[in-house]
Order: sequence, then C-alpha cells, then structure tokens
Amino acid sequence: MDPNTFPTKGNLILAKNSLALARQGFELMDKKRNILIRELMDLINEASSIQSEIDTTFTAAYRALQNANIEMGIYNVSQLSKVMPIEDSIEIKVRSVMGTEIPFVKYKKNDRKPSYSFYGTKVSLDEACSKFNRVKELTIRLSMIETAAYRLAYSIKKTQKRANALQNITIPRYKTLVVDIQNALEEKEREEFTRLKVIKRMHAS
Repeated sequence: MDPNTFPTKGNLILAKNSLALARQGFELMDKKRNILIRELMDLINEASSIQSEIDTTFTAAYRALQNANIEMGIYNVSQLSKVMPIEDSIEIKVRSVMGTEIPFVKYKKNDRKPSYSFYGTKVSLDEACSKFNRVKELTIRLSMIETAAYRLAYSIKKTQKRANALQNITIPRYKTLVVDIQNALEEKEREEFTRLKVIKRMHAS
C-alpha cells in the first residue's frame, strides 16, 4: 500500500498539493494545445494559398517553356538549361513554438540577371525562367510550412494525450484521495471525540 494514501494530515496536504499541481498542469497543457492548434490552422491556410499559387504559376511556366521550345527549338532551350546556376543558398534553421521545433528556411531570391545571353533568345524563355524561379521559391516555402504542420500536429497529439491523462486519470485519482483522507480523518476525530466524552463521563461518575 502506498504510504502517501494513509489518512494523515501530512498526506492530506500532499494530496491537495498534488491535485492543485495536476489541475495547473492540465490548464497549461490545454493552453499549449490551443496555441499549437491556432498555429497549425494558420499554416494550413497559408499552405493552401501557396499550393494554389504554385499550380497557377506552374501552368504559366510550362506554357512559356512550350512557347520557347516552339520559337527557339527544344535542342537550343535544352542547351541553355545547362548553364543555369545550381541553387546553393538554402539554409535551414529552427524556431520554437511552445517547445516544438519547426524549420525556418532562408534562401536568397534570384535577383541576378539571366545566365544566358540575350542574343538569340526569346522573351518566352525569360518568362519561363522567371516563372520557374517563382515556383522554386513557393516550393521552398511550402515544404517549410508542411514540415512545420506535421511537427505541430504530432506535438498537438502528444499534448492532447497528456491533457487527457491529467483530466481523466490523475485529477480524479487525487480528488478521490483527498476526499477519502478527509473522510477518514473526520471519522477519526469523531471517534476521538466520543472516546474523550466516555472517559470524561467515567471520571465524573
């Protein structure tokens, strides 16, 4: 038997303190869960908006690429694609939201002039490059948001599990323990009071 469940005033104080701590823990878990849910909903809305823009930009980019292939020839466009610079500016950092680490991606936007000569090229190629660069930027942002959303969802699940354990197991257990110890102490006091009355009556007689 757990000695902390013995009906003593010390154990009653311990049980009340544990109950208060469990309630405080549940309130904190509940607040954390609500904050994470709000953060997740914002990310979901942002991801939906970016995905929609990616679809539109991809369509425009492929249309421009198709026009460039027609105007310049597929072989010439293919050769020019080989001089395009490799993306090496991406840097991944992390930020914390209520203890949950989510990625923050930094990268340099491509503000440089085209790496190919303007001679012999068409406006459609410039447009295709611009659109595909925009798709790249949006894809980087979307990957960051989706990863953050997965991590937040996992953290929400863990927080919900802990909150449920506190609300449905820990708090009721300590509430029952407090009531049981209080009842046992009150019963003991009544017995002590009755015993003293009997002793006093015996002395009086």
